[in-house]
Amino acid sequence: MPRSTSQRLVRLIAVAVLTSGIVLTGCTTASPGPASPPASSPTSVADLLADHGLAHLEVTQIIERLDAMPVEERPADLMASVRPDALVLTDGQERESRLPMPEDEVYVAVAPYRDQTHECYFHSLTTCLGELGNAEVRIVLTDADGDVLIDEIRRTFDNGFVGLWVPRGIEATLNIEHEGSEGSVDLSTTGQDDPTCITSLRLA
Repeated sequence: MPRSTSQRLVRLIAVAVLTSGIVLTGCTTASPGPASPPASSPTSVADLLADHGLAHLEVTQIIERLDAMPVEERPADLMASVRPDALVLTDGQERESRLPMPEDEVYVAVAPYRDQTHECYFHSLTTCLGELGNAEVRIVLTDADGDVLIDEIRRTFDNGFVGLWVPRGIEATLNIEHEGSEGSVDLSTTGQDDPTCITSLRLA
């Protein structure tokens, strides 16, 4: 292979790797393999939470506060990834906190859309953006037995998502209506690698 061609190939690979890293900071697009998080001392965890105004809050309160936060007020140095089993917080000082989720519920964030969306797997509370911010929607969640678990009028957060606490261990269908349009998508909370971010529900 000519030297100039080889150099171009190396540059293209480097750009691709860099670009993929940038995309992943927005929303996690794929289920990652098992990995052990770096050890954090109780002091560093407490400091992380305190520095971001999250001290003394339950994990459910932290999730709801960050997801509902106006986009312009989002902390630029805090990443908050919602997993089925834990909320993983990391910040610019390389501190990490892994807070266990409730035993009986999973948080699933849904961004209905009309025209544009993005790939997402694990919801990022501080970086993910959906198309329809502050929009009134009707949400109906029905399990595999036909039982209606949720039937509510809700308003999407400023980030375009609506957050749902869903029972663990179910297969369900989520239907969303907005201004005469509607869409549906399957939802599962049966495994530790199930997505917590749904961006495939198109309103038509």
